[in-house]
Amino acid sequence: MKRIKEIIVVEGKTDTALLKELFEVDTIETHGLALDDKTLNLIKEASKSRGIIVLTDPDFPGKKIRDQIQKVVPNCKHAFVSKKDATGKKKLGIAEAKKEAVIEALENVVNFDVNQQSITWKEFIDLDIIGNKKKRLLVYEMFNLGYGNVKTLFKRLNMVGITKNDVIENMNNN
Repeated sequence: MKRIKEIIVVEGKTDTALLKELFEVDTIETHGLALDDKTLNLIKEASKSRGIIVLTDPDFPGKKIRDQIQKVVPNCKHAFVSKKDATGKKKLGIAEAKKEAVIEALENVVNFDVNQQSITWKEFIDLDIIGNKKKRLLVYEMFNLGYGNVKTLFKRLNMVGITKNDVIENMNNN
């Protein structure tokens, strides 16, 4: 069983249970949107010694939790599971996700640098992603950037240093 050095931040105990089936891992649970200052401080301290990987559900609350953690720990890593791979019979979430998708997400973590600009808005527009949901979702998937709207995609491309040429090359290979 592979050991993950970083502490993984998840939303709940069922997420932790799934991760412990797949890896030798330590987690911190946010208890969903009930993420409080005490837990945020714990995450901040954990990031100093071992680093953290944020793995939240691919929905609005998951994005909100991810954003809160990113503000407190700007150097945290992110792992994403797509909505299609995280949908169970009645729920959407990491605990319902396909095990292969969770493993892939943790093998393809990304770091966000909020001070970086690798693609301009004009270059982004030139990619013809705006108004083309299929293309937008493909770009999210190609670079393991999770899920979001056009503005979020533009922001995340910049935060991980992906250029217009990177997007074009990957699209040509798909």
